[in-house]
Amino acid sequence: QVQLVESGGGLVQAGGSLRLSCAASGSIFSINAMGWYRQAPGKQRELVATITSGGATNYADSVKGRFTISRDRAKNTVSLQMNSLKPEDTAVYCCYAYILTWYETVPADGLDYWGQGTQVTVSS
Repeated sequence: QVQLVESGGGLVQAGGSLRLSCAASGSIFSINAMGWYRQAPGKQRELVATITSGGATNYADSVKGRFTISRDRAKNTVSLQMNSLKPEDTAVYCCYAYILTWYETVPADGLDYWGQGTQVTVSS
């Protein structure tokens, strides 16, 4: 019953910026972590950035100083501000969330949820 809906992907010139957003909806008890992963053709999926319920952030070395992850607890959303984009940032970006859902009146164990992915293309 949980859905992650992404927005903000697109085509941008190298050096430009994009802002990705992801909204979680459904029977949510709590979200312990949200983040973004990406996968380029011929490459493995890799962590881009995550943020925990306590506000701790984690970034891939390749995006540190350029990307900023943030969250809005009230809206159950996570955003990724991407600045100084490079062609190597081109990938399908997927929203991730570790979510505890309601099981009737009690919370269920947490599960990983993934968005459908949004394409980010950075031209040179």
